[in-house]
Amino acid sequence: MSKTVIEQPILVIVGPTAIGKTALSLEVSERHNCEIISVDSMQVYKHMDIGTAKVSTEERDLAVHHLIDIVEPNESYDAARFAEDSLACINEINNKNKIPLLTGGTGLYLKALFEGIFPEAPSDENIRSKLKKRLEEEGCDKLHQELSICDCVSAEKIHPNDTHRLLRALEIYLLTGKPWSDAIREHATDGNKYLFKNVLQIGLTCERSILYQRINNRCDIMLNSGLKEEVEGLLAMGFSSDLKSMQSIGYRHMNNYLSGEWTKEEMVRLLARDTRRYAKRQYTWFGKMANLQWQEVTEQTKILNTIKEWLS
Repeated sequence: MSKTVIEQPILVIVGPTAIGKTALSLEVSERHNCEIISVDSMQVYKHMDIGTAKVSTEERDLAVHHLIDIVEPNESYDAARFAEDSLACINEINNKNKIPLLTGGTGLYLKALFEGIFPEAPSDENIRSKLKKRLEEEGCDKLHQELSICDCVSAEKIHPNDTHRLLRALEIYLLTGKPWSDAIREHATDGNKYLFKNVLQIGLTCERSILYQRINNRCDIMLNSGLKEEVEGLLAMGFSSDLKSMQSIGYRHMNNYLSGEWTKEEMVRLLARDTRRYAKRQYTWFGKMANLQWQEVTEQTKILNTIKEWLS
C-alpha cells in the first residue's frame, strides 16, 4: 500500500508526568512559531482541569493548543481517534506554515499516530469457553500441537505453558480462519497510511529522586488547588465515579476518599505512590521508542540548541 508522505517538520517532546514538559513546550513554541498538540489521554476531557494538570488559560494564551477540552467525561476517546484528530491538526498547522509540536505523556497515542493501530482481533466467548474446557481436559501440549498445524509462526513464539496467548491464538484462528501471525504481519506492512519524513522526538528525563519530589509537589498542588471540589462538581453534574475518565489517577483516589473507602491520609499517600508508579510505566513505554532522543530536562539550553539545529 502506498503511503502519504508528510515532509514538513514535526516536533515531539514527551516524558513522564510532572517533569516539566509544559514550560519547555511553551518556550519552544515561542521561539519557533509552533502550535501545540496535546498528547494526553486525560486532557481531552472537559471539566477535568486540576486532576489532569491541564495547561492554564494564561498558558493557552501564549500558544495555540489543540486536543484539549474536546470531549465530555462520559464520552469515549482512544488512541485511534487521537491518531485521526492529531493528523488533522498537523495538516491544519502545516497549512499555516507553522510547526506542529506534539507534547504529552501518553505513549500509546504517539504510537498510534506514527505506526498505526493494530486492529483488535475479534473474540467469541463461546469459542473461548470450549477452548478452556479442552485445555482442562486435554492439556496445553495438545492444544499447542494443534496451533502448530494451523499457525506455526505463532506456535514458535508461544510457549505451551503460556495458556493465555495459546488460547487467544487458537480462538482467532477458529473465529476468522486466518492465523494470528498473518494479521500481525499485515499490520507491520500496512499499519499506517502515512510516512513522516522529518520528525524530531525528544524525551525528557532527570534523576528519579528529583522527579519523585516533583510528583509529590504536583500532588500537593492538586489537593490544595481544589481537586476535591472538582470531583464533587463532576459527581454533581451526573458523571459517575465508574466512568473510565473518573477512574484515572487523582479522580479515582478522590472518589475513594469521598465515598468513605479511604481516609484522607490513605488518599494522599496512595495518590503520590500511584503517580510515581505511573511515571515508571511512562519511562518503560517511551524506552521502547527507537527514535527518541533522551535529554536532561535541566539542560534546557542544550535542548533548545538541538531543536534549532534540526530546524536549520
